[in-house]
Amino acid sequence: MFQTRIHGRGGQGVVTAAELLSVAAFIEGRNAQAFPSFGSERTGAPVVSYCRIDDKEIRLREPILEPDAIIIQDPTLFGSLDVFQGLKSDGYVLLNSNKSFEELGVGDAVKKLPANHTYNVPATEIAIKHMGRPMPNAVLLGGFAAMSNQLAIKSVEKAILSKFSGKIGEGNISAANAAFDIIKKNGVDNKKEKK
Repeated sequence: MFQTRIHGRGGQGVVTAAELLSVAAFIEGRNAQAFPSFGSERTGAPVVSYCRIDDKEIRLREPILEPDAIIIQDPTLFGSLDVFQGLKSDGYVLLNSNKSFEELGVGDAVKKLPANHTYNVPATEIAIKHMGRPMPNAVLLGGFAAMSNQLAIKSVEKAILSKFSGKIGEGNISAANAAFDIIKKNGVDNKKEKK
């Protein structure tokens, strides 16, 4: 089972990101589960969502305390939350930022992770370029597909189109592919890549 925890703020599509990951897994014939956890339901409040992917039935229902991957949609959370809590020693981290982990003051939290398991992508800027809106969620799903090799980018594209149509869907797909390409160019082992 591969477990992902997504951190962000209300209004950034954190819950939708987990849902789209699960849809992409279903498209590939796998089992998946997605669910959110949040306190006050207001824009800007911290939000966490979870996604489990497995080849067999998933019976767990509790929050993910030891994720295989963490997606961080908003680096301003570093000052108030330990988003890295419970991350497995061979886990993955994908960060929405054009700054490095060191520049953001969290280099120590990721330095023990394996090479090619930590990436930062300027997802908000990519979203603005491709969609005209600062919505990093779909962008980061493309990055997740490239980084983790858990899902094919084509499955992510189909999942996006299941939720968004027209220009919004196409913009999200273009943005997701831009992040996928950035991570592939930065050293993910292409031999294990899902097509």
